[in-house]
Amino acid sequence: MNAIFYAHHGVSEAEHKVGARYEVDAELYFDFTEAGHTDKLNKTIDYERVYARIKDVLTMKKFYLIEAVAKKIGDELLQDFPVLESASIRVRKRNPPVGGVCDYAEADYTAERAPEKP
Repeated sequence: MNAIFYAHHGVSEAEHKVGARYEVDAELYFDFTEAGHTDKLNKTIDYERVYARIKDVLTMKKFYLIEAVAKKIGDELLQDFPVLESASIRVRKRNPPVGGVCDYAEADYTAERAPEKP
């Protein structure tokens, strides 16, 4: 998933006011064997709900760091989808203000569900 948003994150006050383009990749890991056999949405993760959760995290609060955004998305997805075993989240900020030409800055976070205690 390469979801694209306009949001207001960054270290400087100007970044919070002006905003920037952000891209989010979400790789979700879970056993979808039953979904593959039944072809039923209720046996898998609804990507529309995943997109909505990512959008909420990116647009409802201002963060200073894209690392914090990536962590929040991963943690929220694990909370929202009990079947999810782990998620790899990449957040890219296009044209970050680094004092020169830079395509993007990126933070990559992997969230894993804690093993169940016996």
